[in-house]
Amino acid sequence: MQTLENDVPNKVATSTPAQASPLRQFNLLRWFSLVSLLIIASVAGGLGYVSTRFVVNDSVERDAMLTAQFIQAMAQAEVRHSQLPPGTTMGELLDPRLDGQHPTVSAALAQATRDEFLDHVEHLPDTLLANVYARDRTVVWSTNPRLIGQRIEADGDLDRSFDSRKAVSASYHKADEDREEQQFQREPEHLFIENYIPMFDSQGTRVLSMVEVYKEPQDLIRRIQRGYVVIWTSSLAGGALIYFGLFWIVRRAAALLHHQQDRLVASETYVALGEMSSAVAHSLRNPLANIRSSAELAQTIASAPAQKNITDIISQVDRMSRWVRDLLVSLRPASEEPEAVELIAAIDDARYAFIQQLERNGVQFVLEAPAAVWVASQPLQLTQILNSLFSNALEAMPEGGQLTAHVFALDERRVCLVVSDTGKGMTRQQEQMVFKPFFTTKQGGLGVGLVLVKRIMERFGGSVCLSSREAQGTQVSLVFTIAAGGDHGTQHPGSRG
Repeated sequence: MQTLENDVPNKVATSTPAQASPLRQFNLLRWFSLVSLLIIASVAGGLGYVSTRFVVNDSVERDAMLTAQFIQAMAQAEVRHSQLPPGTTMGELLDPRLDGQHPTVSAALAQATRDEFLDHVEHLPDTLLANVYARDRTVVWSTNPRLIGQRIEADGDLDRSFDSRKAVSASYHKADEDREEQQFQREPEHLFIENYIPMFDSQGTRVLSMVEVYKEPQDLIRRIQRGYVVIWTSSLAGGALIYFGLFWIVRRAAALLHHQQDRLVASETYVALGEMSSAVAHSLRNPLANIRSSAELAQTIASAPAQKNITDIISQVDRMSRWVRDLLVSLRPASEEPEAVELIAAIDDARYAFIQQLERNGVQFVLEAPAAVWVASQPLQLTQILNSLFSNALEAMPEGGQLTAHVFALDERRVCLVVSDTGKGMTRQQEQMVFKPFFTTKQGGLGVGLVLVKRIMERFGGSVCLSSREAQGTQVSLVFTIAAGGDHGTQHPGSRG
């Protein structure tokens, strides 16, 4: 015995920390909102960036190619117009320092041909600056006279253009103050396009000179800006549509999972209630039978004044037996079909079952209802509901009060029963917990009465809600489905009529 007494506290102390730190429930909707927003925003931003870069690069390359083709065509046209010897290219004539060194072209003809070509270059539309470089990277001509004669050192773009055989090299960027060749006659309003157009020899294998053109094509820039707006608007709108669509689906799924979880918990609770009720019923049947047998035996020999008390004992024992049986029946699986039950007659039956307690507590019962109303339920379950509500109301009014049952139609398919008392009422917190299993405000109560009421009502397509205020009473509203094909001309055996 001493060992057992020492072991119990140790087990309790060991289990306490585990109970004090329950696992936090995973919030599906919250995590989906955060993670999906981050992923969709990243994808939409990445797609928008890639799309805009593609549009810009493609537009710039297309404009650069057109510019290069135009300059190359002008160069060939001027060579043909000047009737230069075959094999002569404009690239050989762009460096004035080489005039007089061409064996078949005079210096005057080379200069005239060059001037005609450069005049076309100077008057290209949307041009900010145009430069011509010799092979030694010296500016031999420019629309900005201050640049002529300067040698550009360490310009990677220019060096790559001379080394490459591409027809044109283009880039789209802002002005760079560190690059000495970017001395524009006017500052660009937006970004500009820098084109390097190589001038090849007659075999097309060697770059003899380089034409550099800085352009700010207004129409192209407006198109690019419109493309920015369309692409980013589409990306954001598409991302938002996907996000809210998925959010709606997951929200519905989370609500369904939560509902199914509640139903699973409720089902497990009802299974536990059934097992507990079976054990309680098995334990109470024999003592109740013995009490009733002893009361019947005592009734045969008791005096007249004791007969009433013995009769009360027998009736209360029968009432307890009936409640235990009803509790077991109400906890069976919800497979029974609903029947047409006369609601007013069932209320009268409940009133007659509690008439002694009503008189003893000094509670006045008021029924406000039509002559007959048939609802979809079952007699035994409806009796269980009314017994639970009447019992709770009477326990809330130990010093008297008024118990009211008001029946009225909500519409053509539903009828409402409101059971209200003038008892002590409940707090707001208690009101929110009344339909939770095993929650009770009564000393010695099990906390299953209203849980069973809710389950039975929902079993037959009805609903129940409760409102209460401290020191003002409690009101329970039951919504029933009106039974189809009920015999409205027949009264329940226990009805008022």
